[in-house]
Amino acid sequence: MSGFRVGDADFLLDGRPVRLLSGALHYFRVHEAQWRHRLALLRAMGLNCVDTYVPWNLHEPGPGRHRDVEAVGRFLDAVREAGLWAIVRPGPYICAEWENGGLPSWVTGEPGTRARTRDERYLRHVRRWFRRLLREVVPRQIDRGGPVLMAQVENEYGSYGSDTGYLAELADLLRAEGVTVPLFTSDGPEDHMLTGGSLPGVLATVNFGSHARVAFETLRRHRPEGPLMCMEFWCGWFDHWAGEHVVRDPGEAAEALREILECGASVNLYMAHGGTSFAGWAGANRGGELHEGPLEPDVTSYDYDAPVDEHGRPTEKFWRFREVLAPYHPGPLPEPPPPPARLGAPADAALTGWAPLATVLDALGGTETVSPMPPSFEELGVTRGLVRYVVDVPGPRQPHPLAVRGLRDLATVYVDGERAGVLTEAEPRLGKPVAGPARVELWAESLGRVNYGPRFGEAKGVTGGILHERQYLHGVRAQGLDLDAFDDGVGPVPFGAPPGDGGPGLYRGTLTVHAAGDARLALPGWTRGFAWINGFNLGRYWSAGPQSRLCVPGPVLREGENELWLLELQGSGTDRPAPRLLPV
Repeated sequence: MSGFRVGDADFLLDGRPVRLLSGALHYFRVHEAQWRHRLALLRAMGLNCVDTYVPWNLHEPGPGRHRDVEAVGRFLDAVREAGLWAIVRPGPYICAEWENGGLPSWVTGEPGTRARTRDERYLRHVRRWFRRLLREVVPRQIDRGGPVLMAQVENEYGSYGSDTGYLAELADLLRAEGVTVPLFTSDGPEDHMLTGGSLPGVLATVNFGSHARVAFETLRRHRPEGPLMCMEFWCGWFDHWAGEHVVRDPGEAAEALREILECGASVNLYMAHGGTSFAGWAGANRGGELHEGPLEPDVTSYDYDAPVDEHGRPTEKFWRFREVLAPYHPGPLPEPPPPPARLGAPADAALTGWAPLATVLDALGGTETVSPMPPSFEELGVTRGLVRYVVDVPGPRQPHPLAVRGLRDLATVYVDGERAGVLTEAEPRLGKPVAGPARVELWAESLGRVNYGPRFGEAKGVTGGILHERQYLHGVRAQGLDLDAFDDGVGPVPFGAPPGDGGPGLYRGTLTVHAAGDARLALPGWTRGFAWINGFNLGRYWSAGPQSRLCVPGPVLREGENELWLLELQGSGTDRPAPRLLPV
């Protein structure tokens, strides 16, 4: 069996120096049937290793209720078969522009629990999760014949906290559960981040997008010995809804990569292939220098302007990186694999059914609760989706402003059944006063939980109260609709004919496909919601852009008739075109 360790200046494999040329590829953002194709592309680019996070919230939707944790092991097996090594970053926090930074909302929303600290309530959850997760990792370590070379302790902890005792607890837990490969931390190349996020006796690595020599000089002030590694070379970036699409010049990125390698360092391309945040798992950030400003939700695509694009196609950046990496490869690089099958021809959807949101909520939603103040998503057990709050304005009384305190992220408001406006954190008050008596409905929607910064872990929904003038309105009825409720299909939903006004609700239709393969779903004229094909949740769509089409992996489609669901949350005009599948 091979032995991998951290030397005084190099990584050592069976005693010989080795440089890690790694690329990030998240198994949970790529359809499993396409893992091997993407891994072959990484090898063809000149990489010898692949890096992945593990999102805790994806695999443990409720306490002790696990969901396909075995996918981690299957992915690591595919890595080994592809002839690559693996770096595993189990968290528990991962950031990754992923919902809640990978932590379950039932953990961060538990009263009194202090995530990412030595709080015993939090660590008790982490211990239980790691015991299950590491059963997939430990047998696949390199000293047992597997591909796993290293494992990360937390993630960029120095950007968040300074409780190094917490990091030590995690390192001890990894060791106790059988992790024998080297451990590492990764942080920004800043003094306060390295002092807050590194751990004595554990390899420290740094994350950056440029100026490698300066970054490594900073690291060397803290760690005079040990291999140099950029654990996240940000060769692209991610997008926010209503923002600009971000790209990085391929030639400039290639020169930044060259500088890393000229420093004698190992590297991990972040991302080598980004993929897609399917099923509404995209996270959100907060704007401002210290990440405490307005919410900036992440788009569904995680293309990241990576060298392998969202659909698995080599880009110009791929070829530029391959040129830089080739001299570090023992022998000629393999050629890229042939591309996957693509959709043969466009296909227009035929919409056959519709149900209003209230009907969908009754059929698939949770139990309605009644409480003095509005419960948050966390209190209702809703991860991704929406909550309907209903409250009565007593009367008779004069018209007064109606406002919501602590609203996250937005809410569509109806007064006596008529749409009255959309409230947001920035504009939490209706433009038109409300007289009593009246029935007020607020359909609050999560746009993704914060995945980075001091406001990580904040609750969703109405976290304060609903006010008429200065007076709180009590007796709030609340009912949640979680996206996971669609996993078992929409059979309980009674569908009628699609409306002529393009209103909100759940639309059902069919797409007839000839020559199934990778495709994009175009939704011109639709405003905001979620799309499914054959029960597979493609993620959020939103006319705010910059993303205009959803990635449809070829394995999701089948020859002939395919079922389409659209959960339209805002409604749109009557003249919108039919949804359309387009070839990649």
